[in-house]
Amino acid sequence: MPAGPASSDAARHHLARRLGRAVAGLEDPTTPMVVVDLDAFDANAADLVRRAAGKSIRVASKSLRVPALVQRVLAGPGFSGVLAYTLREALWLVDQDISDDVVMGYPTVDRGALRTLLADKKARSLVTLMVDSPAHLSLVEACGDAKGARVAIDVDAGLRMGRSHVGPKRSPLHDSSQVVALAREVLDRGFTLVGVMTYEGQVAGVPDDVPNQRARSLVVRKLKAASVSQLGERRRQIDRDLRPLVELEVWNAGGSGSVETTVADPVVTEVAAGSGLLAPGLFDHYQSFEPRPAAFFGIPVVRRPGGGLATVAGGGFVASGPTGKDRSPIPWAPPDLHLLGLEGAGEVQTPLTGPGARMLQIGDWVWFRHAKSGELAEHTNVVHLLAGEAIVETVPSYRGLGLAW
Repeated sequence: MPAGPASSDAARHHLARRLGRAVAGLEDPTTPMVVVDLDAFDANAADLVRRAAGKSIRVASKSLRVPALVQRVLAGPGFSGVLAYTLREALWLVDQDISDDVVMGYPTVDRGALRTLLADKKARSLVTLMVDSPAHLSLVEACGDAKGARVAIDVDAGLRMGRSHVGPKRSPLHDSSQVVALAREVLDRGFTLVGVMTYEGQVAGVPDDVPNQRARSLVVRKLKAASVSQLGERRRQIDRDLRPLVELEVWNAGGSGSVETTVADPVVTEVAAGSGLLAPGLFDHYQSFEPRPAAFFGIPVVRRPGGGLATVAGGGFVASGPTGKDRSPIPWAPPDLHLLGLEGAGEVQTPLTGPGARMLQIGDWVWFRHAKSGELAEHTNVVHLLAGEAIVETVPSYRGLGLAW
């Protein structure tokens, strides 16, 4: 059973030295110093392909937000197409020829972007809108000639137990009859129905092998198994009921944490993945796979306030989602560093304690991991790509390109 990413003290000391040597020659480095280890990135990509067992993987761009990394993974085997998180991003990706197959992961009400899409012949043929309501169709129609526009239907993939709903609160469509009714309306109004999405976030995005949480992990695994079973039955019913209406191009589902169970469903044609490439902190403790951390941000020690503490400049990059310790950045290399309970990770400074803090000197780098994937790119203009012992390229993030989605 995997125990999480390689995290021995020796490994993390080695990583700190490796990252420090690699960035030492950079001119005028800015903080946070964001580095992606391409060796780990490529290994994670290969492992995702192995886990997908022959089914295609659509790259979830929200989990990368660095065009060069999206291009890198799309150039490799097993990956095809992008799952975008805003329509303006999708339009940019096809305009830059980064992808010729972009599916929206969410509905959009961005009227300006919709007008651009409907007026652009190339974009109309390469971008698929996501809908879960007739209101979405009406909004698209209000923005231009929507005849033939590509559409996919987002279906709730949550687990229902009595009145309880376990899973992301996304689509209102749960039963097959609801999906078929919307599908008929999509077709009757002249749209092209090309796909269905069923994102089981309660399986893909919840750790199930957390140290010192054995009872909770057992409950999570049971909920996941029940969800996979229930969702499999619903997918089969929806698929049977849609077949007389339309031949779908794509059935997208899952995420990095659910690849095996997602691709095992014969209805599913592809799985989405992105976080598994960078392996953020929230993906450390899954029973089904062991990722290699690939994304790090370095910030320098600027104070030694006494008492064995070392204080670094900034670092308060807290992940989205329910507030909790698991959303905080993880001091990773060198090892034996911990956040203070009363201060945590701050916008302008982050004090660190633990045995490792006593060894740090002013000017030393401390390397952190973000709790979630992709969000780190919102805090930097550039990302340094590490291969072996050297930085081989420095590339812009979306933010560095002046793009705010």
